[in-house]
Amino acid sequence: MALKQGRGSRIPSFLAMDVVAAAETLAATLPPEAPGLIRMEVGQPGRGAPRDAVAAAHRLLDASTAAGGPSLGYTQAFGLPALRHRIVRHLADLHGVEVSAERICITTGASGGFVLAFLAAFDPGDRIALASPYYPPYVNILTALGMEPVVLPCGPETDFQPTVAMLAALDPPPDGLILASPCNPAGTMLGADAFADIAVWCARHGVRVISDEIYHGLHYGPTPVTASAMEEAITINSFSKYWRMTGWRVGWMVLPDDLLRAVERLAQNLFISPPHLAQCVALAAMDCTDELEADRLAYRATRDDLRARLPAIGLDRLSSAEGGFYLYADLAALDADPALRDSRVFCRRLLEEAHVAATPGIDFDPVRGHDFVRFSYCGPTALMREVPGRIGRFLGRG
Repeated sequence: MALKQGRGSRIPSFLAMDVVAAAETLAATLPPEAPGLIRMEVGQPGRGAPRDAVAAAHRLLDASTAAGGPSLGYTQAFGLPALRHRIVRHLADLHGVEVSAERICITTGASGGFVLAFLAAFDPGDRIALASPYYPPYVNILTALGMEPVVLPCGPETDFQPTVAMLAALDPPPDGLILASPCNPAGTMLGADAFADIAVWCARHGVRVISDEIYHGLHYGPTPVTASAMEEAITINSFSKYWRMTGWRVGWMVLPDDLLRAVERLAQNLFISPPHLAQCVALAAMDCTDELEADRLAYRATRDDLRARLPAIGLDRLSSAEGGFYLYADLAALDADPALRDSRVFCRRLLEEAHVAATPGIDFDPVRGHDFVRFSYCGPTALMREVPGRIGRFLGRG
């Protein structure tokens, strides 16, 4: 007799990670003379943690192995006080927002932050709204926790962002709302007025805002708006993107006062504490501004190059990509093999034939995503410049 499985066992895969596996399998079989893979399937910066941050890790590891050296053991559940205070200064410098260090919780990546936030703020059966296309783990984590995602279909007409009108059409209002600005997969942002209008609506209707701010710092126009100043909101950030620390698994939240102790209890029980070494490296990374700003300018140049050259090969419907490092491309009008207008087919053949890894849009929008593909352009600049040529040849336009 088959044993029972929990609802968490039924969540779908994160397709971007499936593409990672397929790309790595292909890379292992390519002959030396074949063109190398260009990786555009995940939001992983082409370089690792900043140089001075890595040097700090070496010093800490050397000291920890010396007789009587510092132990890299458990920290407080909310993380190292020094890192929490440094984040307070960062928020003041970037956004002009003053928060207390007591409201900062260091997490095991942004993913750990979402689990803590959803568990502390909502109950099974609660309804949480979010724009579609969306970062897939939002929906998958909510579903695994017994909560109900309420999807708001968004397209280029609203820059892939939600509106107050969409929220007002929900009856009853949702219990929560996830905002992402810049968003994944489109890289679009809510303007200050639109963000404020949504915040006011949520406050009036008792809707808890969860603001995903992990692409803050990676903006190519106005600075993104933060929800950190909102009394009831939860903001979630990460060192993975701007600070290039994907594998170190460290992020943070800014919490409202009413959830501080609840999140702390959850963090103690679920994670004990974030990785000590990773927190120390994150603290050092926050002072590597010159190196990181050079990356931001390189991403902007790559974005501009792709947006200028992809239309010439038929990919002329692209998201505005005001921040982050993603382009969301519409395949519906592609003048090519009709089969390539399906994002799964497009991405599979693009990987196999052109050795470019990208993620099908159905990962981000199961209903309309067949028409879209996401390109992550945070890889090495020289490789990113090869992309239009490779895709053009793949489409018979090179």
